[in-house]
Amino acid sequence: MPERPPERIRNVALTGPSGTGKTTLAEALLAAAGTVDGAGSVEKGSTLSDTSAQEKALQHSVTASVLGIEWRKTWINLVDTPGLADFQGAALSILPAVETVAVVVSAGRGIEASARRMMQWAGERGLCRLIVVNQIDAEPAALPALLEEIRATFGAECLPLNLPSQGARAVADCFFTPAGEADFSSVAEAHEMLVDQVVELDEELMALYLEQGEELDPAQLHDPFEAALRDGHLVPVCFTSATSGAGVRELLDVFARLMPNPLEGNPPPFLRDDAQGTREYRARPDPDAHVLAHVVKIEHDPFLGKMAVFRVHQGIVTRDTRLFAGEARKPFRVGTLFRLQGGEHLDAERLGPGEIGALTKVDEVTFDSVLHDSHDEDHIHLRPVALPAPVFGLAIQASRHGDEQKLWEALARMVEEDRGLEVEQDATTQEIVLRGLGELHLRTALERLRERFRLEVETSTPSIAYRESIGAPAEGHCRHKKQTGGAGQFGEVFLRVEPLPRGAGFEFVDTIRGGVIPGSLLPAVEKGVRQAMASGAVAGYPLQDIRVTVHDGKTHPVDSKEIAFVIAGRKAFLDAVRKASPVVLEPVAELVVEGPSSAMGDLTADLAASRGRIQDTSNHGDQVSIQAVVPLAEIADYSNRLNALTGGAGSYTLQFSHYEPAPEPVQRRLMQAYRPTEEE
Repeated sequence: MPERPPERIRNVALTGPSGTGKTTLAEALLAAAGTVDGAGSVEKGSTLSDTSAQEKALQHSVTASVLGIEWRKTWINLVDTPGLADFQGAALSILPAVETVAVVVSAGRGIEASARRMMQWAGERGLCRLIVVNQIDAEPAALPALLEEIRATFGAECLPLNLPSQGARAVADCFFTPAGEADFSSVAEAHEMLVDQVVELDEELMALYLEQGEELDPAQLHDPFEAALRDGHLVPVCFTSATSGAGVRELLDVFARLMPNPLEGNPPPFLRDDAQGTREYRARPDPDAHVLAHVVKIEHDPFLGKMAVFRVHQGIVTRDTRLFAGEARKPFRVGTLFRLQGGEHLDAERLGPGEIGALTKVDEVTFDSVLHDSHDEDHIHLRPVALPAPVFGLAIQASRHGDEQKLWEALARMVEEDRGLEVEQDATTQEIVLRGLGELHLRTALERLRERFRLEVETSTPSIAYRESIGAPAEGHCRHKKQTGGAGQFGEVFLRVEPLPRGAGFEFVDTIRGGVIPGSLLPAVEKGVRQAMASGAVAGYPLQDIRVTVHDGKTHPVDSKEIAFVIAGRKAFLDAVRKASPVVLEPVAELVVEGPSSAMGDLTADLAASRGRIQDTSNHGDQVSIQAVVPLAEIADYSNRLNALTGGAGSYTLQFSHYEPAPEPVQRRLMQAYRPTEEE
């Protein structure tokens, strides 16, 4: 049996906005459990999770860290995630490793946009959710109003497991022993609301509780409590102060006694591809089953080499286990195996279902790889996480001649580690563009290039990350025929393109009948289509939100080769797109601006002049918060404008929202400037 049976494991992620005290809370939990002698300090750079020089300088988490806590004979893998919007890719990409997402909100600042997004994301992913109200002793903290705001925003299923007491110096339990007094509301009423919510999912318990009037103890409520969490029928709310310790031990109790273990949480969304199509596959948290593990993070350690952080979903991984990565035909041997404690690597002999660990020196493994020990699991993958699109860009080039290859290698490593980064190369200008989730994100990436890879680069403002799509269905055809004296090339493709909903991506559909294009050549057609999608059709930008259906074609018994159908597929696709009302899309960002209430008129007028659309405004004392969606092209210099409008007292966060058609003049300009290659 594994060292830690699944029923004794809890996997919990601390998520939420920057400044809510997640890392400080993690340190308080570690100290309360006796894992460390004393809580580390973000300000002093002494926390277990923020170990890099950048994190210490920023005093903010940049990557997610796994921390182990033992409490009540239960092992809690606590994942501390970044809160800054610029590093949301690192926060989201590791969450498939957990059953529970604890969204931390600040008692003084209330519910922020990123908390709403995380609650929505976790709910859509089927993860159990918990809201932690931290900093309850901060001034001003209107806790009764905040609890009402939580229930109004996220639903009546948000119910307190405890309430502040003794002037927010402690908390009163509302579930296990509901006998204390709270600073507001009633412990007895809160307990009754919890029980009412939980027994709704268990008819027998409801009968005992309502018809017979029997008092139910927490042990009777455990199973329906877990069911309510899985169904989103209950979202518990806990109150804490990481600095004073109020509610910290109680939060550990909640994790250990009430949050689901790997046997109880909703099953991870594995999918299996086979001849019948794509179907759901249910992993079994069984140590005797075949190994099935999922890679949630890649790191490049200067001493250990490439390291993959993974979650075991079934089976046992030991040293010397031979594993396959995805559909790879050749296995690799597990050499070193670790558990993680922030930046520390603790040797492990074996890891079983529910455990999070790491293995090193595995070039075959990439982010999102499924690791398994049998070819029976070759075609299993996890439903991908919808990560935010990196649309902020910098054009970069090596300062020193001869460093170009070194730059590409460094960028490849950084993109592998950080799922919020992306590298593009303009097919026409050969410009290398590093894209990220914001100014700070790109700035920290450039610092890593300098400090870690010893690379100096020059930067400039790149073009906006426009995309192309279509507005109507259309047919495309290409007959590719080439004779060179010996064996020739021949391939003919008929296909149809159709627009998909915005954000849907790409679908390739085969409706060939009678083998007019052999199945062995259809991947070549798809390859040609994807090549054209990457390089653009009318303005030189990647295409998206398109379904391509190949429905007819012709082959030659001698001259039909893969290259012929790559070319025919690409040209048939371009032919169809140019007839399909092509459109250039521009990226639109969600902007949240905070500043003095006196500047509200100037701020909204500036946003309106930037083609911004105001979504919501709210006042917090003498501060105003404005939410808007704005085309990214209009806010390249927003930081300078905001400083001018608010006298330096304003701040903002920016996150990609969606793509939408650019204004007609912009579309015409981009299309007219495009010079396709002769091959197209």
